[in-house]
Amino acid sequence: MEKATSRTMATNTVPAMERDSAALAEPRLLAETGVASRIAAIVAPVLVELGFRLVRVRISGLDGCTVQIMVERPDGTMAIEECEAVSRAISPVLDVSDPIDRTYRLEISSPGLDRPLVRRSDFERHTGQVLKIELAVALEGRRRYRGTLIGVDDSTVRLRTEDGPEGAADVQLRFDDISDAKLVLTDDLIAAALRRGKSETRAARRRDDHASRQRTKKRAAATSPTVRQPEGE
Repeated sequence: MEKATSRTMATNTVPAMERDSAALAEPRLLAETGVASRIAAIVAPVLVELGFRLVRVRISGLDGCTVQIMVERPDGTMAIEECEAVSRAISPVLDVSDPIDRTYRLEISSPGLDRPLVRRSDFERHTGQVLKIELAVALEGRRRYRGTLIGVDDSTVRLRTEDGPEGAADVQLRFDDISDAKLVLTDDLIAAALRRGKSETRAARRRDDHASRQRTKKRAAATSPTVRQPEGE
């Protein structure tokens, strides 16, 4: 019975590991330029070794100079304690490489609800959501689009816009022309996040309850008195 259980666990685990590996290796279609690009090239391999993937690097002049590195797990999640672990791992790597010639503050963050979309899987996962997209090169005199994502293929995304000169219209935008894309914070998006948070909380409580029961059983077994039969019986 134990062998059958082990085989079942292996069968269930291997596909998950393969999915995570594929997600970690998926390239970004939207990437940085200049110094931010150099920082991305330095930290991305370190993040993969830790089981995370890079979302975006942004350098701003706030508080002197801030380097924001946005990171996530392959499933799109990121906990606060994981941000701290990532910061401890990549800080010495950046110190050695020294890609910025001035003092800066390093900030590690999760993507958040109004996250940027940088990989094809990001767009696929958020089909039906409202996006803001900015093009590097204007399409028919227009560079900024807002609309509902209705489809993704190998080279383009399709938006249903409401703010065009002729009202509602479907537009097809090439990945190669997109400089920035992000989710718009809508009531539906917030509600979905709240439902997901409650589900994760319930799952965490079930895990904690199970672990607590297991510890209780072990303590009970360890403290149970041993009953000895009198000799000669």
